[in-house]
This record gives sequence, structure tokens and C-alpha cells, in this order.
Amino acid sequence: MRLNKLVTSVAALAVVSSGLFAGTSHMNVAKMFEKECQGCHGPNHEGGVGADLRPNKIAKKNAYTLSEVILNGRPGTAMPPFNEKMNQADAQKMVDYLQHFKGKKMSVLSMEAVKAGWKKLNDRTALLKKYPHAVDVKKVTDICFVTERDAARVVFIDGTSGKVLSKHPAGFAVHVTVTNKRQPRYAYSISRSGLVTMFDLASKGQQKIAQVQVGSDSRGLAVSPDGKYLMAGNYVPGGAILMDAMTLEPLKVYPTSSVINMDGDIGSSRVAGIYDTPYGPYIAFALKDAGHVYIVDYSKPNFPIVGDIPNIGKILHDGFENEGKEIGRYLMQASQGSDVMGVVDFKTKSLVAKVYTGPGSKPHPGQGSSWYNDRYGQLYATNSMNVGDVVIWDSNWDVVAHVRTAGGGLFVGTSEHTPFIWSDNVLGGPDNWNKIHLINKQTLEVDRILTVGTKQGTITDPVTHKLLYKWKVPTVKNKKGKVVVPRILHAEPANHGHWTMVSEWNAGRIGIYEAKTGKFVKYIKGLTTPTFTYSIEHRQSIPGA
Repeated sequence: MRLNKLVTSVAALAVVSSGLFAGTSHMNVAKMFEKECQGCHGPNHEGGVGADLRPNKIAKKNAYTLSEVILNGRPGTAMPPFNEKMNQADAQKMVDYLQHFKGKKMSVLSMEAVKAGWKKLNDRTALLKKYPHAVDVKKVTDICFVTERDAARVVFIDGTSGKVLSKHPAGFAVHVTVTNKRQPRYAYSISRSGLVTMFDLASKGQQKIAQVQVGSDSRGLAVSPDGKYLMAGNYVPGGAILMDAMTLEPLKVYPTSSVINMDGDIGSSRVAGIYDTPYGPYIAFALKDAGHVYIVDYSKPNFPIVGDIPNIGKILHDGFENEGKEIGRYLMQASQGSDVMGVVDFKTKSLVAKVYTGPGSKPHPGQGSSWYNDRYGQLYATNSMNVGDVVIWDSNWDVVAHVRTAGGGLFVGTSEHTPFIWSDNVLGGPDNWNKIHLINKQTLEVDRILTVGTKQGTITDPVTHKLLYKWKVPTVKNKKGKVVVPRILHAEPANHGHWTMVSEWNAGRIGIYEAKTGKFVKYIKGLTTPTFTYSIEHRQSIPGA
């Protein structure tokens, strides 16, 4: 439940009298919060992408108005409406629960607990002998992942044809997937419920090799460029876990239950982004609540932390690395509480710059974008969650453009095969969340707008409004029979650069478009809330992705 920015206007919760709302709620409010709200608001309600909902922040707010925010959402933010999952009595109960929340003791990450959750599912060596080459595709790098959030599955797709190859249960709200770039037949996923799963992509049906329960609320993954190690990041218990990339055997844990934040206070921190880099034998991880990035040297005995970069900003989230000269030397780390992209230098192990993205922007680069521009040289871009703005900066760490879009977004993406930066507007409300803005990588202006309507899709010129392309869109209805406006996000290159894949979250499909023009190609249907897509071939050359 993303009660994003709830406390800034009406969003926080007060004591609710029993007569304020009619009806009785039978909702398990703690379970509802854990499933729908915790991802944005934190396990101890401390905030993050969403607002801080602890009682000391929300004690004097109007309960009725706040319950309406829960039910109807807040346009232009990550806070969606919950009127299809809650009634008014449920919203009252949630208000009361948050107002009186006593906090909970956060557990400490331990090797014993992680090892207890490690399980071998298949003999990796036997599968290697049985399937020395890919069976379901020409080569494993043709495969694309799709995470089906509400179905708790990973889906493997042939990225050259769009054919669905297999679907696998992989934990609640599967969050991200990565591959082993040294040995790309091996792939990994992590769910928000803390389950890490390893797959053999060359085997028939992309069989599972192993899994490990690293925590109860998790996010990030990264594989070392030498292919030996995998690191996962936890929200609960806070910390990072280093594993053997060939077996998922846990090797070391890095608890973050007692760290110093930017205000000088000592407390627990969630671990958000995890990043490998080709620049050195390093994996970095971001301490969401403490404002630090730690750098681990996996080439040394006992895998020590060799860099601690503090004061990057508040609420660290995702990030990406530079391409071009000295590829992977710089980590662009999003700070959503300070509205900056902190630039971490792996060479000097220091913070070299803070790129200010604008007031209340909440930068969310996702996989980010890095490309060469004829005027400025190597450029970098992030989307903004709360405003329709793609922020672009150069290698001097100066902002060179703010490109206005239709609403808050989560992902910007590009590749060498497309002339565009593809930026979604998935947080822009139903009037705008069905649009992708295609920004010209040279002019740094919106070149065309891709819109998926309820019956027709279009590509239009944003200046002349001239229709460039159109196609028929199958109408989708929800369980109540109401026509839904497709909510589209996350543009991912595929098919040797010929395609861009765009998830239609609430329509249960993926749209495929020509990378060079944006022209519609076809749909991949029959999916459940497809969210994150990952093209192995594309990601092979992207540092930290």
C-alpha cells in the first residue's frame, strides 16, 4: 500500500472514534500493511518511497480525510487507490492501526538464519552435462525475464520471438532478476519476501538449481563480473548477503542493524541497491536509511568492506553506473529523501558530486540511462517519481536538461540501437500513465509520444500533434467489468536491439515496439501484472545491471 507523501497534506492518521465510519472490518490489518504498504513505507513505518507513518508524525491528522486518501489514492504520486481492496471500515481500521503502532523489534541478520534457508533443488553439474547448449532458444542471451508481481512468478520469454518459454513460482512480488555475465546460462531472482532463486537457462524449461531465504523483505541483487559471487540486499533483517554464485551457499553476511545515519543517530538500515562493477573487484550496496554506500572487495579473504561513503543523502534507493570512458567507475546513487543523485567514485572510494534533481522530485532511475551526446559527451538520466521530469546531466556532474513529461515515472531506458530515451509516466494518473515519452538522445527534447488507449494505440509528434502510427489495442476489463486504461512502464531493449518491450501492468501483457521508430509490433499476452523486464543480451554490456 503506497501511502506516498501521505503526511505532506492530509496523509497521516489520527485516533478514530468507533462512530466515525459505519460497518465492521474483518481485515487483518497487519498482514495488509505487510503485503501492500511495507514496500514503500518500511517495516517499522519509517518511510522511504512513501511517507513516514510513525505515530509521532501522524498523531494529529484528520482521520476521515486520511481514510479517503487510502481509498482514493493521491494522483501524481506512487500512492494508488485501494478502494478495490478495502472498504471504508477497512480504511478506518488501517488508520487506527497506524496511529497506535507501537513499533517492532528489528531482527539482526545472521549467517545461521540464512544458511538454514538454503536449499539445493537440482544438480547443476548434471544439468550442464545433459544440456551443454541451450534447448529452448538458439542461445541463452536471447532470453528475457518478466516478473509477474501478483502471481509471484518469474517468466522466461524468447526475446527474438516473444514466445513464453516457462513460468516459475519465485516468491511474493518478485522484484528483480539478474544473470551471471561470465556464465549467462545462470540467472537469479529475488522476491520482496526474501527468496533468492537460481535458474539454469540452458536446461529444458529453465529449471531451478537452488534457492535461499535471505530474509523476509528484500530487494536487490548483483553478480560479480568474475561470475563467482552473488550479493542480495535485505530490508528485513537489514543487511547484505554474499553467496556462491554457482550454488547459492551463503558465504558472509553484512548486518546493518546498527549504523549511523546522516543526522548522527544510530539505528537499523534497510539495504536497497546492490551494484557490481567492471572497474574493480567490487560489489557495492546502499544503506537506504543511513545514507551510506559500502564497497566490498570480493577478491580479498573474508570479503572485507574496503569503502564507506557516507552523507550521500536520505532514503537511498536505486542507481546505475557510467558507460563510455572508464566504464563502471562511477555509481549514480539515487537519494529520494534529498532529491539528489550521489556520484560515488569506485577508484577513490569517495563521493565526488551530488546532482540535484529538483525539489520533491524523488529520483528513480531504475536501470538508468547513459549514452553519448555529440554536444555534451557522455550523458546520464533519471526519471522523477513525483513530477513529470527526466533529469539529464553530463560527466562534469552538471544538469544540462530537464525534459518535461506527462507525470511521475519509474524508469528511463535506452540502448545503442534506439535514438530515444524511453521514459514512462506510470505514476501520472489514469490520464497519463498509458504514455511513454521518447526523448531524442541528441536534441534532448521529446521526439514522439507513445500512447496505449483502450481501443487504439498511437505514436504522435508532440509539437505538431501529427499522427505518425496507430494500431488496434484489445480492450481489457477488470473484474467488475470496467474498461481499464493500460498502465505501462519499463521499456527494455530486446531482439538484438530491434525491439523495445514495454510492460502493461494492469492489462496483463507486454507491448513490443520497433526500437528505431516506436512503431507497434505485437503483444505478448496472458501475463499477470508484468512489471520488471530484463533482456540478457542487452544487460551483458551494461555495467552494474
